[in-house]
Amino acid sequence: MKTVALAIFPGVQSLDVAGPLDVFMEANSFVAPGDGYDITLVAADCAPLRASNGLRISADLAFNDARKPWDLVLVAGGPGLPTAEADPQLTEWLANAALQAGRYGSVCTGAFALGHAGLLDDKTVTTHWQNAPLLALRFPKAHVEFDRIYSRDGALVTSAGVTAGIDLGLALVQEDHGADVALAVAKRLVVVAQRQGGQSQFSPYLVPPAEPDSPIARVHAHVMAHLRDAHSVDELADVAGMSARTFARVFKHETKMTPADFVEGARIDTARNRLEGSDLPLKVVAYESGFTTAEHMRQVFVRRLGLTPSQYRASFRAV
Repeated sequence: MKTVALAIFPGVQSLDVAGPLDVFMEANSFVAPGDGYDITLVAADCAPLRASNGLRISADLAFNDARKPWDLVLVAGGPGLPTAEADPQLTEWLANAALQAGRYGSVCTGAFALGHAGLLDDKTVTTHWQNAPLLALRFPKAHVEFDRIYSRDGALVTSAGVTAGIDLGLALVQEDHGADVALAVAKRLVVVAQRQGGQSQFSPYLVPPAEPDSPIARVHAHVMAHLRDAHSVDELADVAGMSARTFARVFKHETKMTPADFVEGARIDTARNRLEGSDLPLKVVAYESGFTTAEHMRQVFVRRLGLTPSQYRASFRAV
């Protein structure tokens, strides 16, 4: 049996707990006895605690009694984690448990708890799209992917928001037991299909900035209206009414990405919308989205999302 420890705390998001655990428990019915998952909830103590939706949950073990090596260590998320101070007990347990675990990671905003434990430094990670900018700000040594449903970086696994914990669980089951078992679990849970890590949680590039009259908002609108243009820093700086040097600095500070990353991301999001909602040929999608050729679009998709445009359409085409 693979031993799984999932850390919980007052205010935890109950779906962050139930989602991946239901995946692992369902997998047990599709594998040989003794080959599945043995799941343990751990917390500061075993007294019942309230989840963010009011559900009462009790841990199986207190942190002090959960010191053995685990095959998989996860921490669930909660609405309050992004802005909360580090929990000393949770932080200390995670830091030690991760060192001994074969794999470790987080569901949703649990990534903030990993960050407090020093487990995100120099790692590629993801979290809920709304909290990704703050995660990047609070833990600048982490490489935060805004677009991933889940991410794997060595032994570290992280997932996006809430129900993405199911996708993370399915990915781990597939890794352990193969695609057939993962698909059987997905069907059992009435999950239409396991979403691949590259599917967008949300389209952050297509969301207008909070201040519609700001220089960054003008640049945003200009890029979206002229996706097929080259968009040099000098050109975008003119749109913003700044020098190129000042613009590059201000843009990176306010958006947590370079102008080039923003332009490429806007093109990716536009292409994804076309792929999900139309049967347009790939070369037409590429042209309308600002890529030079369909092959250029393919290269960017593989590099940024981990799958080709054709694979993306096959997985996520709207019915």
